[in-house]
Amino acid sequence: MLDKGIRGQQEMTVTREDTAMVHGSGTLQVLATPRMAALMEETAWKSVAEYLESGMGTVGIRLELDHLAPTPVGMKVVCESVLDKVEGRKLTFSIIARDEKEEIGRAVHQRFLVEEEKFQKKAEQKND
Repeated sequence: MLDKGIRGQQEMTVTREDTAMVHGSGTLQVLATPRMAALMEETAWKSVAEYLESGMGTVGIRLELDHLAPTPVGMKVVCESVLDKVEGRKLTFSIIARDEKEEIGRAVHQRFLVEEEKFQKKAEQKND
């Protein structure tokens, strides 16, 4: 059962593949904002996955992200999420990311509960 208060945590070490230069979001060898966003979404969806019925999943529908500080290649990042609200099929999370020195990102993220097979079919119909 999905209830507010469910927590999630993911860790990563920043590699060259995670940088702004590689992700096309800048020219520097620091953690890219799009990569941080992906880590935040991953942390949120994985935190609730075990509470979902078979065949159900979540999709991201909104992400408000503040990238607060740079993180160099080789440094570890820890991302933590908390499910703050469950409003029908809409889930709202607060998320914080920290590197080994400081808080580097903060976000509010919303996800929507979907029937995976039905959702996938709807998406694929766009190719028809």
